[in-house]
Amino acid sequence: MRGNPGMKDGRCLVPWKRRHSFAIRLAGCFLTVALVSGFVVAFERPGAASNMLWIANGVLLAYLLLAPRWRWPAYLATGLAAELVGSTLVAGHWKQNLLLTLLNLAEVTISARLLRRRSTDLPQFTDSGYLLRFAGLAILAGPAVMGLAFAALALPLLHANPYSSFLSWVIGDGLGTAVTTPACVAIFRTGFRSASKEPIAWRFPVLLFIVTLVGFSQTRVPVLFLAYPLLVLILLRMGIAWASLGALFVTVTGIYFTLHGHGPLLIAKTLTSAAPVILLQIYIASGMFMLYSISIALDRQKATERRLQQIVSLHQIVTENSRDVIIMADFEERRSYVSSAAQRLAGWSPEELLRFKSLELVHPEDQPAAAAAMRELKSGLEDIMIECRVRKRSGDYIWVEASLRVVRDPATSVPTGVLNMVRDISERKIAEEELRDAYRAIEALAITDPLTRLANRRRFDQCLTSEWRRGMRDCQALSLLLIDVDFFKLYNDTYGHLRGDSCLKQIAESAMDVVTRPGDLVARFGGEEFAVVLPNTDKEGAMQVAEEICASLRRRRLDHKASPLGCVTISVGCATMVPGLGQHSPVLIQKADDALYAAKKNGRNQVYSANPAHAESVVPQAS
Repeated sequence: MRGNPGMKDGRCLVPWKRRHSFAIRLAGCFLTVALVSGFVVAFERPGAASNMLWIANGVLLAYLLLAPRWRWPAYLATGLAAELVGSTLVAGHWKQNLLLTLLNLAEVTISARLLRRRSTDLPQFTDSGYLLRFAGLAILAGPAVMGLAFAALALPLLHANPYSSFLSWVIGDGLGTAVTTPACVAIFRTGFRSASKEPIAWRFPVLLFIVTLVGFSQTRVPVLFLAYPLLVLILLRMGIAWASLGALFVTVTGIYFTLHGHGPLLIAKTLTSAAPVILLQIYIASGMFMLYSISIALDRQKATERRLQQIVSLHQIVTENSRDVIIMADFEERRSYVSSAAQRLAGWSPEELLRFKSLELVHPEDQPAAAAAMRELKSGLEDIMIECRVRKRSGDYIWVEASLRVVRDPATSVPTGVLNMVRDISERKIAEEELRDAYRAIEALAITDPLTRLANRRRFDQCLTSEWRRGMRDCQALSLLLIDVDFFKLYNDTYGHLRGDSCLKQIAESAMDVVTRPGDLVARFGGEEFAVVLPNTDKEGAMQVAEEICASLRRRRLDHKASPLGCVTISVGCATMVPGLGQHSPVLIQKADDALYAAKKNGRNQVYSANPAHAESVVPQAS
């Protein structure tokens, strides 16, 4: 097996740069601070109490703001050595340089501790709040405190005016920190990675280099103002690191030419000898303020873009993974958005659905309800839910649940359209239909006799009560037949209960063969008794039905050895009434029961009819 080049003796080899990263950073800090210290001291005019722009403090402050606080002593010691070496090699006077360096380190420490009260407080120069703190603490407060100390030592040690020394220290250190610290922080953080890859972007630094040199080296052609737009272009195309580096280059170049008596700013020398330097400081401060302001605006824009991108990404995640179809449409049924879930739901692509109006794919039977829902939304209803069938791309229809809600303009609150959340409920509809079938089956069992499959006593009572009310309303005759099996106990004793059950089933079938009108009902009244409800039937019609039931049973020729007749027979009691006020259906049952009792008393195997005036008995003829 081929070995891993990153492994040796089972141990991961840490890259050299990673193992010595802190030492490399200290070395970089030493070289940078030493170079800028010696470079600025070299520009110092003879007899000047202090430099007009001290940038070494800004470099060291950038290191402290980015480093853990427990590493600050190492960086401060490195900065002390670097500033002392850089300034002493160029100008000598190591004792004086040591004093100034100690004051500089104290200023950097004060500024760093004020800006970074906690280790997690990292510099954010594109944040307006942090920028105000930086300006107040690092640019003003730190240099002012050390400026007072320097002013107190300026008269006895340097024989300089304390006020001018204080002012020179504050302006030089503050402006140097303002220019250098943001630039170094941006460079250390990004490493110039944010620079544009387009070749045209690199023309702007070149143009800035040319404009700066030409602008500060002569006074005939006023091109110095072109540095500002070039800095903005560098900021927009290449990032804050390159823009800060460009501003630093403009600053150093301006210092060099101004202090050596060149450039357009010397025109102000007629006012006072310090006027060119003041104008240069104003020019540099204005440029940095411009870059900070634009950086803040750009950072807010990027934050907004990131937030919008997060919202778009979240929207895409929701719409791509949601089982519900999200549809936006106006009140004219024109769709403006359809989520990709439509393809999974109905087979239509979002582009295809955008060509249809809202109700075009709805089943014709469901379109009136859907159109009514849309009218309610137009009339002021906020939301509504409907169930309808929609056509799939294959031509089949599926049941969906559509949750419709009015969408309003955020500014004016005027309704602009409808948000439709569509969900497939086909499985639920199937389950509901199965549940209804099961309910109907249970309901049928509740009103059906399990042996004969006829209506049971409960169903008989419901039907008789209903037909009694109908007959009372329509003044129509209502007839009732009560049927009893003759000598049925002897039949069970002779043939057994299983044969007895079979006998009851055949009697039920005989009755069902005769009673065929939709409104009629054959029911098991109890035991071996049956009942037949005959709405809108007079006495003659009821007697005829009873005789036909007897004849249907005789044709079946059911043996009954224990019966005097030798076969199974039935007795039928028939009663007919026209329901009237003050009467109830039990009266009809009682009359039919009395007629049945009379038929059995008269010898069984006969139909007996009872009415208020007289009774009539009919004995079926043997076939």
